[in-house]
Amino acid sequence: MRIVLAKPGLDGHDRGVKVVAMALRDAGAEVVYLGLRQTPDQIVAAARAEDADVIGISVLSGVHVALARQIREAQRAAGVADIPLVVGGTIPPQDTATLADLGVRGVFSVGTPIDEVVRGVLEVGLLARDPLSSGGSR
Repeated sequence: MRIVLAKPGLDGHDRGVKVVAMALRDAGAEVVYLGLRQTPDQIVAAARAEDADVIGISVLSGVHVALARQIREAQRAAGVADIPLVVGGTIPPQDTATLADLGVRGVFSVGTPIDEVVRGVLEVGLLARDPLSSGGSR
């Protein structure tokens, strides 16, 4: 499974996303970390070029809803809206439903145990590969 991780916007703190990247690699995923200050278009272009199974962003600056909206719009424009987006960071509980309405498939707030993050991201990727594996559809 190939996962593209990025820090969009001006948020400069990347320790958490690097820990997540290492944990996902330890669990057998191939992780492409794009680094800091990525634009939504850069993230989507990389996910398309890398044939990603999941896009993950880390946002600590409070603009997670706007960035998720911009990434989902860029995905639709690029024809890769089927690549699931997950969001981690400082996410207030009241924003979870808004993110889900935008098409975000997983939300991991600060403090979520790393094994839960890994399991959740991998499940999202597996469901995207085979939506019938859970008895549901995409």
